[in-house]
Amino acid sequence: MDRRLTPATDRVAHESLRGILDRPQFTEGSPVRLSAPLADLMTAPDGRRDRQVNFGADLTMIDSRDGWAFVQAALDGYCGWLPEAALSHHLPAVTHHVTAPATHVYRTPDFKRSEAFGLSIGARLSVTAIEGKFAELATGGFVPIQHIGDQMADDPIVVAETLLGTPYLWGGNSRAGIDCSGLAQAALTACGIRCPGDSDLQREAFPQVADIQRGDLLFWPGHVALAASADLMIHATAWKMAVIWESIPDAIARIDSAGDGPYLGAHRPG
Repeated sequence: MDRRLTPATDRVAHESLRGILDRPQFTEGSPVRLSAPLADLMTAPDGRRDRQVNFGADLTMIDSRDGWAFVQAALDGYCGWLPEAALSHHLPAVTHHVTAPATHVYRTPDFKRSEAFGLSIGARLSVTAIEGKFAELATGGFVPIQHIGDQMADDPIVVAETLLGTPYLWGGNSRAGIDCSGLAQAALTACGIRCPGDSDLQREAFPQVADIQRGDLLFWPGHVALAASADLMIHATAWKMAVIWESIPDAIARIDSAGDGPYLGAHRPG
């Protein structure tokens, strides 16, 4: 079974795995929500980062030990460990999400006062009231209304373009740092298209197509880009350590010459 998508530790597994895995304990898990601005999903307590989850992410807590929680993300089924202190059992209805590349949560509805913390695109919010140009959150604080929305975007490429220049970060899922599959997931999720967290899973999730159209995902071993047209793509790449535009023919040639190919084709999200 794929470790990344299997809600089980060495001692506890989700009830759905009863009869499939041998564990001392099974559980339905506890619904929780990320209350920290951003958290790494790790392979083990204080281990290596696999992916990240953003503020407001709904999670199921399967296991906990020594201040760490093992969770599964509702967004894409990804599993991992994160600090238990980053979780909340307070689950107000989610009404909005962050549509800007990044924003701030202020302690008061005044942009001249100090901010409490920052949020990234895709963060999920529970808005209780609008005060001037700020939305008040059930979790506390105020967010500029210009940076949030309650509708899905129409074009993943327009979303991805807002993240141009974002520094490359392996396993990253935010404006502070993002990798190739994180960029693809952020762009598609903003448009209401469910998308796995890693490039190999993304390639399996969507059908391959012969031609390249805007919005297609282009794949190489361990890498994914979003096609803006038949000749131009946007991607988060360690080559430039940033989100960039690149010619598709140039990228195919460059990646092949570096020994990181071959180009594996285009897949079309539904």
